[in-house]
Amino acid sequence: MGRVTDLAAFSALRTPEGHALLAELRHYDPAEELAVASRLRRDHPADLVSAALGQARLRQRAVAKFGGEDAYRMFFTPNGVEQSTRRAVAEHRAAVFARLGVRAVADLCCGIGGDALALARAGIRVLAVDRDPLTAAVARANAEALGLAELIEVRCADVTEVDTAPYDAVFVDPARRGAATGGGRGAGRIFDPEAYSPPLSWAVDTARRAPHAALKIAPGIPHEVIPPEAEAEWISDGGDVKEAVLWFGTAPGAVRATLLPSGASLAVSAPPPAPPVRPVGRYLYEPDGAVIRAHLVAEVVREVGGGLVDETIAYVTADELRPTPYATAYEITDELPFNVKRLKALLREREVGILTVKKRGSAVAPEELRRKVKPKGPNSATVFLTRVAGAPTMLVGRPAAPTGRD
Repeated sequence: MGRVTDLAAFSALRTPEGHALLAELRHYDPAEELAVASRLRRDHPADLVSAALGQARLRQRAVAKFGGEDAYRMFFTPNGVEQSTRRAVAEHRAAVFARLGVRAVADLCCGIGGDALALARAGIRVLAVDRDPLTAAVARANAEALGLAELIEVRCADVTEVDTAPYDAVFVDPARRGAATGGGRGAGRIFDPEAYSPPLSWAVDTARRAPHAALKIAPGIPHEVIPPEAEAEWISDGGDVKEAVLWFGTAPGAVRATLLPSGASLAVSAPPPAPPVRPVGRYLYEPDGAVIRAHLVAEVVREVGGGLVDETIAYVTADELRPTPYATAYEITDELPFNVKRLKALLREREVGILTVKKRGSAVAPEELRRKVKPKGPNSATVFLTRVAGAPTMLVGRPAAPTGRD
């Protein structure tokens, strides 16, 4: 039993002996697990050692989402680590609820409690519900471990049978994977919103009955399935798109991109007109992924006074550098038709050994191009593999100063 998959193993971890083992394993190296396990089994039951080692690995993985201070006090399931909301995102959502005046939230499909913890820290009372007994036990333990048990009631139940009327907001995080072990989340991504568990249609009906609601959905959800009364928000953290949220009781029909950790937020109440296409200028802007997912690239075009390099490509070009939090700016030095030999010669002439390859609208893998051009030298450059006015093109440049992420 190398991981926590049942209540008995989890309960053993919460004993004084289990806590002591976990404290001892806080800084252990997984590469030395066999030796560590052999040593610990001299003094502790084998099943407890296996469970503690599994939990120690999960905590190490969870540091990236929750930070070390919380992660090493919390408990996790394998799928709970993967599926839980990153702390920064959960805190952003909790802050929105707080600004709306929400005082009590029904957190349905709460998982290991990442969102419930953030809501409670914002002073909001939470009913956290999950149908999996182990997951519910882990969520309860996490509330206790972080001193938030007075604000978080954890209930093991079918969320479709929970009365949400006593709460002034609902948060639903439906499972977007198939059948699973250890927490009710599975291995295969589900892209059909009606294949969520529970289905998106049920979540939307539940949201409509609450004064305020937020539904966590996959970032790739088609815009056409978004209910007209919902505000759709795409959230990125550190440049990586993490999730999308449908808000009810806020701004019907609005679309928003929020960038963390800065909190910069770009929103429109109606779809912007299609942006113009123009020749490549001195600067190229790479919009944040949340901006692209929210279909707000036209807003970046407007901000920088530019245009698209191709009507189907989310690269923006302009003649002037206008820093924006919603895109990273690069200064373009060369525009070449796609030709690996020409690029290799140019990079050799410039003594480029540190090569960043980005692509959009190209079938060429960055690793393949890097292998073919064999960069060598002290200088650095960025190559964009893309299309310009429909033609396969290579744009060579470097990050502009400032980068636009200030």
